[in-house]
Amino acid sequence: MKTFITITSDIENIKAVENFIDQLSAEYHIAEDLYGNILVATLEAATNAIRHGNKCDLTKYVFISAKIENGQLVLSVKDEGLGFDYDNLADPTLPENIQKFSGRGVYLIRELSDRVEFLEGGTLVNMYFNLEG
Repeated sequence: MKTFITITSDIENIKAVENFIDQLSAEYHIAEDLYGNILVATLEAATNAIRHGNKCDLTKYVFISAKIENGQLVLSVKDEGLGFDYDNLADPTLPENIQKFSGRGVYLIRELSDRVEFLEGGTLVNMYFNLEG
């Protein structure tokens, strides 16, 4: 079972991330409702890493890994960017932000994961998903 992938910072590589999550889901028999949360959160994290972290620089990579730890699936997404201030982001649910095209990724990651850690200045995000009821 492949537990990690490395992609270049090309948005087209999001398909490889989706395939990776599909393989994990099949291997670990992830429930369908949890699969949706894992897929969306991971795709958002990978998209943010490509676009905002690595600024679509094809010489930079995004590293995605998965492991089972204490009844949880832990997905980690790491980029080679400069990081970001993850504690001071605009709230995408406020009326003035509802119509904005971007700005929902971190919000979705936080809502869909059971726990989230931003480490290394925001260049690494660990998303935790409870596998046991």
